[in-house]
Amino acid sequence: MPTSERDEAPRAVPGVPTGVSMRDLLASCAAADLISRPPREPEPTVAPHRPERRQAA
Repeated sequence: MPTSERDEAPRAVPGVPTGVSMRDLLASCAAADLISRPPREPEPTVAPHRPERRQAA
């Protein structure tokens, strides 16, 4: 007696771990993304503008 696709048990996909929460999966993807990027260049620093003092003559 043939079974319909609805009646079949879901099959595990090979190579995909089961029991991993979405939170853990997203956290691992975010960590991998940060690690795979090169370090950022430092922000250019601008010295604060200080008006020169005039000396009395």
